[in-house]
Amino acid sequence: MDTQAHSTRWKAYLQDCSELLAIAEPMQVSGRVTRVAGLVMEAVGLKLPVGSACTVPLPNGTQLEAEVVGFDGNRIFLMPQSDVEGIVPGARVFPVEVIPTLPRLGGVRHPRRRPSDRTRHLPVGDALLGRVLDSSGRPYDGLGAVQTTATAPLNNRAANPLSRAPIDTILDVGVRAINSMLTVGRGQRMGLFAGSGVGKSVLLGMMARYTSADVIVVGLIGERGREVKEFI
Repeated sequence: MDTQAHSTRWKAYLQDCSELLAIAEPMQVSGRVTRVAGLVMEAVGLKLPVGSACTVPLPNGTQLEAEVVGFDGNRIFLMPQSDVEGIVPGARVFPVEVIPTLPRLGGVRHPRRRPSDRTRHLPVGDALLGRVLDSSGRPYDGLGAVQTTATAPLNNRAANPLSRAPIDTILDVGVRAINSMLTVGRGQRMGLFAGSGVGKSVLLGMMARYTSADVIVVGLIGERGREVKEFI
């Protein structure tokens, strides 16, 4: 068989495979809930690494997001991201398939899915500027979906402390008392400790509003809902 005929046969074979893939119905692997105890759910039928994201469809048409926090034999333990009300015995559990959009090392994407690609991903990019999002990256401000296709894993590798730049530039936080007596440097971490009701949130709101910076990111954890507007 000459080279031309061999190449023609391979092209025809690949074309047939492409047509079969086009009409093939994808299969989705799922598990089922066997136990709910407090804030931990147990499920069987899935083999997922710790940190994987899952969804559990509820009878009311919504979906409960959960994260794999452990396993015991064939059972996996899930931590729900919201109230577990409405979950029934045997509820289906689906792993979240996330295709990373950030470039790999050297600009080359690996053709196979990696275990870390099943972890929770959040949207990133300039489209997030001026937006208010929840812990899952969903908008709270009623301005529609975040128009970005780039995502990044929630659990990422920490930066090497030896590669951090030294703190040698003053950061103006817009509060004269802090600028003069407790000067803050760019890249510095600082803690604010005080009793309840003495103005910690107010001070943080002032710093977020008047700090000389291009982008300010505010994360509210454990704050009251009425205090959200103070940072906007």
